[in-house]
Amino acid sequence: MGNIFVKKPKITEVDRAILSLKTQRRKLAQYQQQLEVVIEAEKQAARDLIREKRKDRALLALKKKKTQEELLKQVDGWLINVEQQLADVELASRQKAIFESLKAGSNAIKSIQSEISLEDVQKLMDDSAEAKAYQEITLQSLPTVPSQALEPIADSQVEIKEDELIDLPDVPSGDISNQAARKTKEEPLPA
Repeated sequence: MGNIFVKKPKITEVDRAILSLKTQRRKLAQYQQQLEVVIEAEKQAARDLIREKRKDRALLALKKKKTQEELLKQVDGWLINVEQQLADVELASRQKAIFESLKAGSNAIKSIQSEISLEDVQKLMDDSAEAKAYQEITLQSLPTVPSQALEPIADSQVEIKEDELIDLPDVPSGDISNQAARKTKEEPLPA
């Protein structure tokens, strides 16, 4: 049982026209091949008749060949027209699809814009301006801090008073483990 919910594609007049043009193109291409076979056969017949010294019949075969070649040129022209028509129909179909896409996009923009009123935008702008003004007033009302208080203190500006210094032991120089061993040898152990 087939799926009854499958949506069948809609066949439009454009689809029918494209199909018709493609069918005609295929038929013309087949007719070209037939004409080329006939032209080649007439050439061969003319060669054979010339070998047989039947010049009048050879001329008749060449006239048939020429008629077939003219017909082939006409078919080439028809084929070019069919190809051009097919290209024009496909281009028009694409242009219509692009137009429909642009139309849908324009409708979407209009829908979005209809959701936002100019009054709402103006109110938002006014609210933003009020908030900015309030912030400026708040900043102006705060006490100002001198800019020098916010700057970092440079090392050259630091003064150390003599009485604030603490006596610290000297830092040993050289290998510490050797100095510790020598110190234990020099000092007697407490009893």
